[in-house]
Amino acid sequence: MSVEIKKVETKKDLKHFIELHYELYKGNEYDAPNLFMDEKNTFSKDKNPAFEFCEAEYYLAYKDGRLVGRVAAIINHKANKRWGHEQVRFGWIDMIDDMEVTRALIKAVEDYGRSKGMKEIVGPLGFTDMDPEGLLIEGFDQLGTMATSYNYPYYQTLIEQLGGFEKDNDYVEYKLFVPEKIPEKFAKVAELVQKRYNLKVKKLTKQEVFGKEDYGRRLFHMLNEAMKELYEYSELSDMQIEQYVKSYMPVLDLDWVTLIEDGNDNNRLVGAGVCIPSLTRALQKCHKGRLWPFGWWHVMRALKFHKTDIVDLLLIGVLPEYRKKGANALLFYDLIPRFYAAGIKWGETHVEMETNNKVQSQWQYLDHECHKRRRCYKKAL
Repeated sequence: MSVEIKKVETKKDLKHFIELHYELYKGNEYDAPNLFMDEKNTFSKDKNPAFEFCEAEYYLAYKDGRLVGRVAAIINHKANKRWGHEQVRFGWIDMIDDMEVTRALIKAVEDYGRSKGMKEIVGPLGFTDMDPEGLLIEGFDQLGTMATSYNYPYYQTLIEQLGGFEKDNDYVEYKLFVPEKIPEKFAKVAELVQKRYNLKVKKLTKQEVFGKEDYGRRLFHMLNEAMKELYEYSELSDMQIEQYVKSYMPVLDLDWVTLIEDGNDNNRLVGAGVCIPSLTRALQKCHKGRLWPFGWWHVMRALKFHKTDIVDLLLIGVLPEYRKKGANALLFYDLIPRFYAAGIKWGETHVEMETNNKVQSQWQYLDHECHKRRRCYKKAL
């Protein structure tokens, strides 16, 4: 029987779109399923500020009357203008191991892109860099993170056998093992940059995050500047920053948030490390992404009581002109003792472009392992 593609048009359709991932990965020990409400807000045009500059449609694939696949078709007009592209993105793609289903899903995105005058299809990508990026192609036996997506190995085979797709960018992720003491090189560099450049560690209070100091918004504005040259980066808007500050800053353990300021430049914010305890095991215990009835307890235990031995390095960013001054070392000079004291065994980096040697070079003083790789594909329409 042929595959039927249905556009998501109702609340019920969107519920099915979100819940398909839970069904396909039920019991998978590596997948980090997102919370249902977070997913619903991401896909809702009246909740996600990215729709200021994005447009999107979502598609469901049915075969023999059964839901067997999903995909989002996204056009980020800001990113297209910034990078000189005419691209439609495919994201949040999930499907059974079936070429016919995969072809139908990708065709739906291609047809949508052509109808909007796009010249290329690229993905997997989300609305912005705050969404999952890339198809997992290595590291299928490694624990996922809430900031990334997990997929089965057959996804790569199906995408590449479609024909026409080529590699556009690879991301890598590292496992960083927490040492008992700060590596000597980190310590020397950190002490040097504090004296020579008057850079200093800043730890936050809740009042400083939301009060007149406005550190929450300042942090994201600084990250915009630090990341603006990264692959397909889409600058966060003021509305997006407002949402992230209100949604995520209140639940962070500020002891694991480290800022770097320049004492010679009116305490300018020049670097930040935002880290959270791994929530993957807790999220796996939330039935279909719901916090109720018992999921909230597992998430709270991880967030507030650090009932995990893994930390996710969620956002690490330093302004370009301060990287060569060693500001990155100062971040970990502060964070490593805190991780060790909390019983953390290793940390997960966020995705890094494989060509970003400057970022990866900072791990050379730590025992580390490149354990995951993700790929973005592109194809002419």
